[in-house]
Amino acid sequence: MATTSTPRILFCGDVLGNLHQLFKRVQTVNKSSGPFDALFCVGQFFPDSADRPDELSDYLDGRVAVPIPTYFTGDYGVGAARFLSAASKLPSNLGFKTDGVQLCSNLYWLKGSGRFSLHGLSVVYLSGRRSQDAGGYGVYTEDDVDALRALAEEPGIVDMFLTNEWPSGVSNGADTSNAPPGVSDPSAYDSIVSELVAEIKPRYHIAGTKGVYYAREPYCNKEAEHVTRFIGLAAVGNKEKQALYNCLYAVHASQKFIHAISPTPASMMSTAEIRTRPPNTTLSPYMLAEKTSHAREATKRPANSDIDTQYWRFDVSKRQKQGGAGGDKLCFKFTSSGSCSRGEKCNYRHDADARDQYLRNVCFDFLNKGKCERGPDCNFNHSLSEEGASFSQNARSHSDRRSSGKNCWFCLSSPNVESHLVISIGESYYCTLAKGALVQNHVLLVPIEHCPNTLMMPSETDMELAKYKNALNMYYKNQANEVVFFEWIFQHSPHANLQAVPIPLSKASNVQRIFNLAAKKLGFEFAVVNPDDDSSEGRKLLRSQFDGKSSIFYVELPEGTILSHLVDDKEKFPVQFGREVLAGLLSVPERADWKNCKLNKDEEVQIVESFKKGFGDYDPAKGFPS
Repeated sequence: MATTSTPRILFCGDVLGNLHQLFKRVQTVNKSSGPFDALFCVGQFFPDSADRPDELSDYLDGRVAVPIPTYFTGDYGVGAARFLSAASKLPSNLGFKTDGVQLCSNLYWLKGSGRFSLHGLSVVYLSGRRSQDAGGYGVYTEDDVDALRALAEEPGIVDMFLTNEWPSGVSNGADTSNAPPGVSDPSAYDSIVSELVAEIKPRYHIAGTKGVYYAREPYCNKEAEHVTRFIGLAAVGNKEKQALYNCLYAVHASQKFIHAISPTPASMMSTAEIRTRPPNTTLSPYMLAEKTSHAREATKRPANSDIDTQYWRFDVSKRQKQGGAGGDKLCFKFTSSGSCSRGEKCNYRHDADARDQYLRNVCFDFLNKGKCERGPDCNFNHSLSEEGASFSQNARSHSDRRSSGKNCWFCLSSPNVESHLVISIGESYYCTLAKGALVQNHVLLVPIEHCPNTLMMPSETDMELAKYKNALNMYYKNQANEVVFFEWIFQHSPHANLQAVPIPLSKASNVQRIFNLAAKKLGFEFAVVNPDDDSSEGRKLLRSQFDGKSSIFYVELPEGTILSHLVDDKEKFPVQFGREVLAGLLSVPERADWKNCKLNKDEEVQIVESFKKGFGDYDPAKGFPS
């Protein structure tokens, strides 16, 4: 632990599996210039060749110790999938780990994207790369990027932003006369990163991957008082490396792979300190890039590039208008956030009505094109909300949106319903196999009426819902399981579905603890409802808490206790929270995303028929008491 009042941080570039060499250097630096509080590794962390020795196992098995807390973002390379998959299943890594998934003592994987505080410093990161051929681990997702865009809207200054690849255009407006040749190499640049860093506006942006060291002059940010310093680092073990000796700030070395800073957290700085601009400060390279990016990128890639297609939703700068100055495509930035830094210069339409529909959970693809290719995989509505329905006569012609349930995936009268998944149909509810089930026999209880949540269903239907819940409880107990019910209700939910997930009896006592742990990591506490062996009383209490306008998540534990959380409008609540928590409890984190668990239709039919045979003795729709 550092003895000074400000944290002391080390950064390094691509490790490429050279852990022994890296940590030997860290120990040398720590003795001569430390102690340091943490080491952040950017760029590829795992080996680039199967011929390299497996040094990581020495640390995981405890034969060698990691000298200081070490965090890495480059989750790709030889052995990455094997080691990271195993780490994700460790009990200590269950739940939400924005501050790192622990592989061993002092070694943490920064997974996906996120923000956390370390010694008062606000740290934001994007793990992985923008790459289609990396496969599995090591590729960031649309959700990762969207999460960072949302973070950029939050108050407060980000001290450090960590990425693997360099931001496109970072050298624009800079003095590159002494920069190493690799800076001009167009590879390992990422335009998504440049968009993100322009929005996040960190004080320090650290990246690896290009194999060279480059410390750009500080640059000012649009609509911010502080400057940003970009530092690109070379790979550990490169032939032209130069060590860091006896000083805190590194001297220039063309292939340096380790760098140190001792920043005062922005939250502790005075306004005058925040506003300080060194004499060599330049304009933002991304402001300069805006003027030429469209023409330049058009020459680099064909307009129908697969990468552009994959990332069009959030890579706004790549979505050019088709055909003339008019253009009719929506700006995703404006539609999702209500503002766009490009203003009148934006090539896309800023439509207030479209934004209103987006806030009502209508799919952006549907708003923009009148259709969505994701179909049932999409988590958003494919029909307009009746309120504010003046939007887009152009898109309206694509489909009839007056019938609320016509395109609903859960309405039994809809042509889109997957009827082969249905297990039992009652008077007000039906039971269906969950698409992409978390575990075997994971089912949903769904209102037959097109209703956004079960708490808004008529109170007289609660009796049938209770019968279905009791029937499932008995069915699961016959298989040595308990059941957890949960429902996520958000504004303008399309069609209610109460999730029923069986869990082993041995796990039942830990359900409340794991949900409370996940809640703590998200910064809230559950309200607890104890219905005293009468689940109908619990639902009455939930109804009294729910005004029909706000969002709420609730989970019913095996013993009947109900945990609920009213979600504030400004709160970023994970849509798959319930499923993700149970995936952690059941040690199947890879199944947290239902899209990873989809089966073909024949497999689904077989599971439904098997479920029906066992459930028939309890099915309330067949008149069996429950």
